[in-house]
Amino acid sequence: MSRSVLVIGGNRGIGLAVANQLAAGGDRVAVTSRGGDGPDQFLCVPCDVTDPAQIDAAFDTVEAEHGPVEVLVVNAGITRDRLLLRMSEEDFTATLETNLIGAFRAAKRAARGMLRLRRGRLVFISSAVALAGEAGQSNYAASKAGLIGFARSLARELGSRGITVNVVAPGLTETDMTSALPAERHEAIIAQVPLGRIAQPNEIAAAVRFVASPEAAYITGAVIPVDGGVAMGH
Repeated sequence: MSRSVLVIGGNRGIGLAVANQLAAGGDRVAVTSRGGDGPDQFLCVPCDVTDPAQIDAAFDTVEAEHGPVEVLVVNAGITRDRLLLRMSEEDFTATLETNLIGAFRAAKRAARGMLRLRRGRLVFISSAVALAGEAGQSNYAASKAGLIGFARSLARELGSRGITVNVVAPGLTETDMTSALPAERHEAIIAQVPLGRIAQPNEIAAAVRFVASPEAAYITGAVIPVDGGVAMGH
């Protein structure tokens, strides 16, 4: 059955790959971006997750066009990498505001409709950095690790209503964000990956597609690493 799907941060990279794979399975997919721009094949709505009013407006639009959101994928994220002694408080709080508090706002809004439907899928895109840590990314790691505790708490809270909550934790993935890394940093990260390469967005999207599928109805509170083995043991 075609479901109403919303991918927060779905206009490019991992989010776009997720949107494409879910749409290929027959779902009605909407994506958000800060400017409301995105591929023509999807309903594209503007949404800055740091603004609660914009989240409400985005859900209102999607619900009017596609019906209540049955699958929410939260992919919006920023980085402000700095070593601790060079990191400003604004660098830290802005990263948490987007990556973690934004996820809280989107999940809370989606849960309303899912509770009424007595079904739903919440999927949060975290990071291998949340599991293994990374120098210069304490703010990003904290925000992405926070998603794991948040998701597992929601899994316990919402499970009796048929709502699953899971986390996909990618490693270094070929996106606009990672293309900005200096070449030497890129090579240093790959050197730590047992599979010896970075991920492609479709490989992350495949894991998201699975946990959002009917076949994953008995999986909740899981953290699924798609990282080439870089964070194994965590």
